[in-house]
Amino acid sequence: MAFPDKASSSEQLLNAHGHVWNQIFNFINSMSLKCAIQLGLFDVVHKHGKPITLTELIHALPINRQKSHGVDRLMRILIHSELFVKVSIPDKEEKEGYWLTPASRLLLKDDPSSVAPFALAQLDPLLIDPWHHVGEWFQNDTPTPFASTHGKPFWELAGHEPRLNRFFNEGMASDAHFVASIITRDCKHVFEGLKSIVDVGGGTGTVAKVIGDAFPGLKCIVLDLPHVVAGLEGTDNLLTFVGGDMFDFVPPAEAVFLKWILHDWSDEECIKILLKCKEAIPKKENGGKVIIVDMVVTEDEKMKEHEATETQVFFDMLMMTLLTGKERTEAQWRELFSAAGFTSYKFTPCLGLRSLIEIFL
Repeated sequence: MAFPDKASSSEQLLNAHGHVWNQIFNFINSMSLKCAIQLGLFDVVHKHGKPITLTELIHALPINRQKSHGVDRLMRILIHSELFVKVSIPDKEEKEGYWLTPASRLLLKDDPSSVAPFALAQLDPLLIDPWHHVGEWFQNDTPTPFASTHGKPFWELAGHEPRLNRFFNEGMASDAHFVASIITRDCKHVFEGLKSIVDVGGGTGTVAKVIGDAFPGLKCIVLDLPHVVAGLEGTDNLLTFVGGDMFDFVPPAEAVFLKWILHDWSDEECIKILLKCKEAIPKKENGGKVIIVDMVVTEDEKMKEHEATETQVFFDMLMMTLLTGKERTEAQWRELFSAAGFTSYKFTPCLGLRSLIEIFL
């Protein structure tokens, strides 16, 4: 298709120019969110207990008063991002103020479902810098842009860089608590009747603890790399931590839980992990299964413009940039399960951007 005639396409050209600018400056949404978290902005408004005026907000924030002029501008973009809402305050001299939205409540520091640690982890310079090297990665022989930037693959650097290990684990723990609270409330049938489960790559045991509390008597084993579980202690023989590599072994249990693990790895690596899971569980008729929490990228053309689909595509690029994995469609998941020798599977889209998948021998 030819480009529109220049003489009659000024409006189209200007719209296209604005669209390109929007794409160029999209990162400002993320960085404004990071700034808001660092300043404790969401917590200040929540602690106020009611809509807060600009003057009240400025006085409550830990900022240099000479920078006060920037608060209104920061709030404007956060309102546009639907992280705050502007409301009327009729009994104040300032007739308008700011209040929380459902999204901003997920960014409160002390909320059990807070995603603030996850946001700060993803927006840390250690994880942002590799994006500057994606073009370089396409032309060299390093496995990921992360390795191009830092000289080591992600997991290797995490084992040697305490700050990366700390903020990554904090971010994953916050997401784990969020997911665990949903699945133990809305997907109970997946865990009912199980006597034992191993959480592969379970970090500091956040998911295992929530599942264990929801299903008393269920034995939970957390498998993660030795430097992750070092010093962690279980409870009452119902929660135990095992240091090891999932490519070498998975402790035996009725069920294996893989939350946001397989998307980190290539197809070949995923098959190796799934083969180790096969060795750990009994057949379906004896209650055995692998429970996966991961994205299933939509292939529905009607959803192509949907925000959720865009976020899934963002994550696919994230996996390419930081790791060797990818986000998969339902067809790609089926191919993986079949290649690893699993005979049946069930997809349950109950987690928003992610799905709960059960696979059986």
